[in-house]
Amino acid sequence: MKLSRPVSWFLLAFGVWSWFIWITFVKNLWKDGSGLAFDDAGDPTGYFWVHLTLAVVSFVLGTVVGSIGLRGVRALRRTS
Repeated sequence: MKLSRPVSWFLLAFGVWSWFIWITFVKNLWKDGSGLAFDDAGDPTGYFWVHLTLAVVSFVLGTVVGSIGLRGVRALRRTS
């Protein structure tokens, strides 16, 4: 299967964007002072675990999608 140049670049950009957004989110989650992510004893709450799971899944998906885009970009450069 061959990806077009715009699709390849879009997938690569999506992967990079996903990592940028979710790294920022995890940093903010870790520093949460509102009491949502950590209870009064400093233990993680359900909110923390759910959102950390979402972030990990998004890292994996962003990596997979971005690598598909990168492979598409590299393939297009080899053929041109």
